[in-house]
Amino acid sequence: MKFALYQMDVVAGDPKRNREKVSEWIEDVCQKEKTRPMTVVLPELWTTGYQLDQLDHLAEDKGKQTIDYLSKLAKKHHIHVIGGSIATKKEGRIYNTAIIINANGECVHTYDKIHLVPMLNEPIYLEAGTNKAAVFELSGIKMGIIICYDLRFPELVRDLALKGAEVLVIPAEWPSARAEHWKVLQQARAIENQFYVLSANSVGSYNGTEYAGHSMVIDPWGSIVYEAGTSEDTVFCEIDAKKTKQIREQVPVFKSRRKDLYENH
Repeated sequence: MKFALYQMDVVAGDPKRNREKVSEWIEDVCQKEKTRPMTVVLPELWTTGYQLDQLDHLAEDKGKQTIDYLSKLAKKHHIHVIGGSIATKKEGRIYNTAIIINANGECVHTYDKIHLVPMLNEPIYLEAGTNKAAVFELSGIKMGIIICYDLRFPELVRDLALKGAEVLVIPAEWPSARAEHWKVLQQARAIENQFYVLSANSVGSYNGTEYAGHSMVIDPWGSIVYEAGTSEDTVFCEIDAKKTKQIREQVPVFKSRRKDLYENH
């Protein structure tokens, strides 16, 4: 499957302009890459940016507006859209919600970010998700999605691998101050779970926080296939899900697990 990852410079507090940017980007990507269906990936909170104190009026009712917008783009171009994440309002509470749209324009999966970043005051403005991360499929490939800070919790990612995920996708607004962690943790998650890790991070800055960029493609062996820089960019890649199976047979980590000796398994 072909992927295009958008390392985006999000315009803080301007959903209209950010949708225009994404529409322009998808038009450009689809002109350059003719393979269908292709999968495009957006970063975390790409409609609003990190204006947490403004989310009460920027958050969308159950994400309906963005789901409709992305569904139309998916059907128009016959592409799968891993729609990064957006701020959604559900029963008066605001969540950081990932949205997955298939090439038929159907919303096939959503995920509310479980782990909120205390260093950036997310728990003050956002509600943590309460449902377990689950596996979804696009064109027969099993995938999991986590959001930014979730990357620091290996048990969450291992659970997705045990559920059959062959690819992990990470939309993020990871800051430059912890850029080395961003890169090393992605490689670690790929190596220990023997699957692809694809990330779409933001660039630029807002309110004194600079975003790290360095969106990455890492294969199931842990090799970095592609690493972007620190400016707005598009990462194209192609993955072969068979490689996940081959690596897991070559180094049979999952067969070697001693679940009887783990406290949480």
